[in-house]
Amino acid sequence: MMPSPSLTNKIMNESTAPRAVAIWLLVCCAMVFATLIIGGVTRLTHSGLSIVEWQPLIGALPPLTEAHWQELFAKYQLTPEFRLRNHDMTLAGFEFIFWWEWAHRLSGRMIGLVFFVPYVWFLVCGQLRGRLAWKVLGFFVLGGLQGAMGWYMVQSGLVDNPRVSQYRLAAHLGLAFLIFGLMLWTALGLLQSRQARSGVHSHAATSFTQHLGSALTVLVFSMVLSGALVAGIHAGLAYNTFPLMNGHFLPPESFMLEPLWLNFFSNMATVQFNHRLIAWLLLGLVPWLVWRVRRESPSARPVATLLLVWLGVQVGLGISTLLLRVPVPLAAAHQAGAMILFGLVLWVNHAIRRAN
Repeated sequence: MMPSPSLTNKIMNESTAPRAVAIWLLVCCAMVFATLIIGGVTRLTHSGLSIVEWQPLIGALPPLTEAHWQELFAKYQLTPEFRLRNHDMTLAGFEFIFWWEWAHRLSGRMIGLVFFVPYVWFLVCGQLRGRLAWKVLGFFVLGGLQGAMGWYMVQSGLVDNPRVSQYRLAAHLGLAFLIFGLMLWTALGLLQSRQARSGVHSHAATSFTQHLGSALTVLVFSMVLSGALVAGIHAGLAYNTFPLMNGHFLPPESFMLEPLWLNFFSNMATVQFNHRLIAWLLLGLVPWLVWRVRRESPSARPVATLLLVWLGVQVGLGISTLLLRVPVPLAAAHQAGAMILFGLVLWVNHAIRRAN
């Protein structure tokens, strides 16, 4: 007996719906990645404090008249960054930094639009239901919090010191990675075949590899946060030697601040040392994970190998950025490379669980 057309359409919809949602989430991941690159260049060109107001809707429109440009420039001239650093800046110079910050904010708004409209469509069509619908809605809420955190970060540089708080910068960057990771993990789960989902088994050896993979995910995320601290206090402009830090494994001034804990967040020597230390740990642990994956999970070997290769690229970018005293293209590539590394370690973790 041939199935009825309605039954056939229902089966096709059920099989294609998860794939469509997954592709949409991956597009959103790509947009988060692009926004990260724009945000990195914005920070590196000292453009982040050029827009002194947070206008989620009206702010999407750029200045269209000379009078509007002059008005925005006059507001910027009241900021500590202009008074203490850019007091000789012309309107043309202001326009350069303004466009980078505007592009960064616009990209964030575009993510919200590309996320929300398809979400409503998938919801109405029944392709997002139950727990998955609520989970994906949570991503949208996190995106809104990310926008608020971005403005909260900018505010810290508009008061007295023309430098954003490294703590708020780390929170802003960490939240971006969290949103990216959650969407990527969900998309990978939706792309996973039903057969693979029903065939998951665990044993002691695989369990240890999964724990190792999870630990490396946390370590990579910690590396991202430590990198934000390095950027926040401009620690990359100090100790521009490798592998030693100006002739020392650990510079003697690493614990000169009081109280002691402050050194881990505000001391250039300690903050940069921590970032280097995490890189060394990854160079030791990632090959171990890849070795275990190649032995236990054949289907996960390609992405594990890619993770190992990209780790080498990322470390090379970091060393080059340091030795050349943070040139904008290299530093932006290093920040983008961190998100690629984070995505790959998540992919490896997902592949391990799917294969065993």
